[in-house]
Amino acid sequence: MTFPTARPRRLRRTAALRRLVAQVDVAASDLVLPLFVKEGVAEPAPIVSMPGVVQHTRDSVRKAAAEAAAAGVGGVILFGIPAVKDGRGSAADDPKGIVQLALTDVVAEVGDALVVMADLCLDEYTDHGHCGLLTADGDVDNDATLERYASIALAQAAAGAQVVGPSGMMDGQVAAIRTALDGGGYTDVAIMAYSAKYASSFYGPFRDAAECAPQFGDRSSYQQDAARSAKEAVAEARLDIAEGADIVMVKPAIGYLDVVRAVADAVDVPVAAYNVSGEYAMVEAAAANGWLDRDRAIREMVTSIKRAGAGIVLTYWATELAQRFTR
Repeated sequence: MTFPTARPRRLRRTAALRRLVAQVDVAASDLVLPLFVKEGVAEPAPIVSMPGVVQHTRDSVRKAAAEAAAAGVGGVILFGIPAVKDGRGSAADDPKGIVQLALTDVVAEVGDALVVMADLCLDEYTDHGHCGLLTADGDVDNDATLERYASIALAQAAAGAQVVGPSGMMDGQVAAIRTALDGGGYTDVAIMAYSAKYASSFYGPFRDAAECAPQFGDRSSYQQDAARSAKEAVAEARLDIAEGADIVMVKPAIGYLDVVRAVADAVDVPVAAYNVSGEYAMVEAAAANGWLDRDRAIREMVTSIKRAGAGIVLTYWATELAQRFTR
């Protein structure tokens, strides 16, 4: 007796069939839009290395957040670029600093229509471009930096941030921030920890956008090494959860999908992945040269991040995806 041959291709024959049996879905509510807001600019300033992305004014960042909310995007995360930088990143926790003002503006604009987040780091605010305070020898001082992070968290919470995202990869940063927030009465403010943030070459365009390239050296001594296994990332994520993280993140996404999967399999909190500036720029540049189908490439890239296990995807295409591509 012979049996019919199985033919998986039957379920791939038409677009309707493929939609019916799809196992990975990209929803607008899964997406977070990163937004840059710069102090002292009169008009949004285009970022050459990130076509379609701008350094916003306070007015234009409100409009961008409102557009994202109308499209059903899940959240926005703000990065501030101050007019004046110094060695301690004083603008980062200044109540009148650009990111605090922008947070207040955006919360007033969108209310609870989406989640308003703030990146919590010092590299955008320091004149040396590193993520923390420096010792006399030029090394990042982990423990002194934690005090600054705690102060920044309080300033961002006071300005209306619903989620703060510590991205500096300092040891103990989540515990320091959670302690500060709870002590300041902000027990409801969540922490999205950049738990597995790698020293990656794919951050170049972001450093143009945030004007935060290190003035000497690099960040390899405190960000993770790409040559390490996913086990280290899992350990970092578990440490952050033990310290009070509500969400853990892997950054970058595309070159680290194995890490996304390992972390997602190991933890019981939501997992985010950051579809970073270099990943964005590669697609935009290739599409501009006619080397690939832009719309399909965007959808495929973000779907791969979801398939790897991320429940939340930070992407510069968030609003466009929500408006055009999500199912």
